[in-house]
Amino acid sequence: MQTLAFRFSAFLTVLGLALSGQANADNAPTQTGRVPGLVWTPDDGDVIRFDVRRQGKPFGTHEVRFDVLPDGTIEAHTDVKLRAGFGPIPLYRYDLKATERWQDGRLMELEGEVYKDGNKGSVTAEAEDGIIEVDGTAYRGEVPATTIPASHWNIASMEQNTLLSSENGQLIDVSIRPMGRETLTIAGEAIEANKFFLDSDIDVTLWYDDAGRWLKLSFSARGQAIDYILEEPYWR
Repeated sequence: MQTLAFRFSAFLTVLGLALSGQANADNAPTQTGRVPGLVWTPDDGDVIRFDVRRQGKPFGTHEVRFDVLPDGTIEAHTDVKLRAGFGPIPLYRYDLKATERWQDGRLMELEGEVYKDGNKGSVTAEAEDGIIEVDGTAYRGEVPATTIPASHWNIASMEQNTLLSSENGQLIDVSIRPMGRETLTIAGEAIEANKFFLDSDIDVTLWYDDAGRWLKLSFSARGQAIDYILEEPYWR
């Protein structure tokens, strides 16, 4: 059982890197010329809900719920729940809860907590005086005001060299390569998507539609395929 536990510990460590967007890469990302910030603007009550599958079998959920406040502030609430085990025996779990607050296309606040393989992490961040003050279990200090969290729902993160972890405040060096166009089928509907490759120890592939909405995510961890499946569109 110790051997099995070790294998799953290593698996979930790698999984956490992929979910937080962590990458160690040599090439700078190709820029498309957009100003960093919000590209797609969600409506109040929008919910992105992915079913997460491991080797084609249920593994958990990844949900992002949006609230638009009267002053125009956009809140993005991320809730990730993943479970791994052997048969009916649960051995490990991954739980992430994070809230981002945006105004005028800029990140104003971030709060996040993670429970990953028995370890906890947290981060708070607040914009002030042209910077963002970060207080996390992995990093404490200042970052530029244009910094974007590694939460994947915002396509503007595909134009960054560094992302801010929603788990623990870690500053994540990233290298992202556009991979052209691909047609996805979502709830029986064919949707043209823009494909991106996040190059790292874990190679993460992400898809967004032309409006900048997140459609899919896939990667492989310890030889196991992890896929985010969007069962229903969230823009109707």
